[in-house]
Amino acid sequence: MSATVTVIGAGLGGLTLARVLQRHGVGVAVYDLDAGPDARAQGGMLDLHEESGQAAMRAAGLYEAFREHVLPGGEALRVVDREGREHLVESDDGDGERPEIPREDLRRLLLGSLAPGTVRWGRKLVRVRPVRGGWHELTFADGAVVVSTVLVGADGAWSRVRPLVSGAEPVYSGTALVTTRLYDVDRAHPAAAAAVGGGSLMALSEGKGILAHREPHATVEVYAALRTPAAALERDDLRGLLLDAFDDWAPELVALVAEADDAYVPRPISMLPTGHSWPRSPGVTLIGDAAHVMSPFAGEGANLAMQDGAELAAALVAHGIETATRVEAALAEHEAAMIPRAATAAGESAANLELAFRADAPAGLIEVITSHA
Repeated sequence: MSATVTVIGAGLGGLTLARVLQRHGVGVAVYDLDAGPDARAQGGMLDLHEESGQAAMRAAGLYEAFREHVLPGGEALRVVDREGREHLVESDDGDGERPEIPREDLRRLLLGSLAPGTVRWGRKLVRVRPVRGGWHELTFADGAVVVSTVLVGADGAWSRVRPLVSGAEPVYSGTALVTTRLYDVDRAHPAAAAAVGGGSLMALSEGKGILAHREPHATVEVYAALRTPAAALERDDLRGLLLDAFDDWAPELVALVAEADDAYVPRPISMLPTGHSWPRSPGVTLIGDAAHVMSPFAGEGANLAMQDGAELAAALVAHGIETATRVEAALAEHEAAMIPRAATAAGESAANLELAFRADAPAGLIEVITSHA
């Protein structure tokens, strides 16, 4: 069989990997369990970091196209307390290092850059086993069987590929997000719109917070954060849970959760151990959340996934995939760089999660933000 890289998962990391490989003439196939590219919502805004997400877009040859989708003013930030008092305000003058882009637009750019048929939709991986010489047999829910010569798990926090190399599983952090959206905010929700401003809002208190991001088309995505047992998220009335949690907060902040126009979606924050690593296993590796899922409080998840994809592609291109020896050299090089890089980011994200909701919030997170200024 011809040498081809097999990627499980059509998220940002897997798509970046596929795009960079194809730019250099390396065969690649991506398998994803979704029925199609629009099967589910892709989340809100992402700020792409210069050294990681932006570098990956340059490697993919899509940097200029990415810039066309940047949200003007999206890097503006307000940090307030539960009473709405401002503790930090940052404006966006258009030359910031972390421009904001809708995740959906970024994913669409990557998908549109791939050769037709690269992504095989509706392929849920149900079984994977080593067969010989670093090859793997993949069985999908529809009965299809594929043998890979190079296998990459880019399939997220609950990866089906990870058990080939590691027995680690994500653990609930004790903090959860409940997400929702407000539409036509400037007309229909003026108080909430003013609270968010043109970019992002962080309203923080001990054990809880309301985070919000301005999106295109007068939309605001809201993330209500709570330190809570996971079982508390199983109730049907999540709106009631939030109203109880934030009943004594400033009215314009409460409006962000009380006036939502969309469903309330629980998103427990789960994390792999900081510094998650594994011994080399022939013919297979991980990228993105499959390798190092962490809390979102360092803003690194999507950026690292894209950097992982771009740098793994570069290693595979440099070493070649024609023999097992070449593949092993590439995968070892990738992991040697990725694992310590991810450990640093995971440590930062775990620390920020604690700082964000400590007793003197928002002081802790402001210290972090201003130290990076």
